[in-house]
Amino acid sequence: MIVDKIKTLLRPLRKALRKPPDRFLMDVSGVVHVGANLGQERELYSTHGLRVVWVEPIPEVFTQLNYNICGFKSQRAFQALVTDVDDKQYEFHVANNDGASSSILELKQHRDIWPGVHYSTTLILKSITLASLFLREHLDASQYQALIMDTQGSELLVLRGSLPILNSFKYIKTEVPDFESYEGCCQLSGINEFMIEHGYKEFSRVKFASRAEGGNYFDVVYKRHA
Repeated sequence: MIVDKIKTLLRPLRKALRKPPDRFLMDVSGVVHVGANLGQERELYSTHGLRVVWVEPIPEVFTQLNYNICGFKSQRAFQALVTDVDDKQYEFHVANNDGASSSILELKQHRDIWPGVHYSTTLILKSITLASLFLREHLDASQYQALIMDTQGSELLVLRGSLPILNSFKYIKTEVPDFESYEGCCQLSGINEFMIEHGYKEFSRVKFASRAEGGNYFDVVYKRHA
């Protein structure tokens, strides 16, 4: 009884002492955000004075993204579908929530959390690796110390296609579930294995959604070993 009361009293203190999950942005000068959608984080990045590369595959969403960032001189957007190979054609499924849940993968247990989300159309898009995109656009990888991914299940493909420039990123942030949200999607265990193998360790983890039947969605930040 007393122990439970103490835990209850300490809970707000622990929450107050918890460091914000995006504190790593104070330690970088530039970020690459793959799976940009409408650039919802543009104000946050601007507040930190960051140089930003946005990558978004859906043509209509990309047009709106460009409009949204037009007042931010240090932010650039590129229309591209980033995976682990160049010039491969994919069926890219566009979701009805302004494209936010769009993916090259079919929806699966994602519906258990967001039952109103469905695919409204499918596009045929050609892929490019992040390393090739940097070469094509003459981007200097050393200017971007953080990679942020929100590609709805294909994050491991993005990482594998980033291997030539992976060590440029001090921090890597990804949205990832620990269940099969999309058919065959990468999950937390797979991301953890890849990151450890390539010299990164977990820096922070925040749960932001849960399934009633079990399973969670997280925002996880990894930091490269010094």
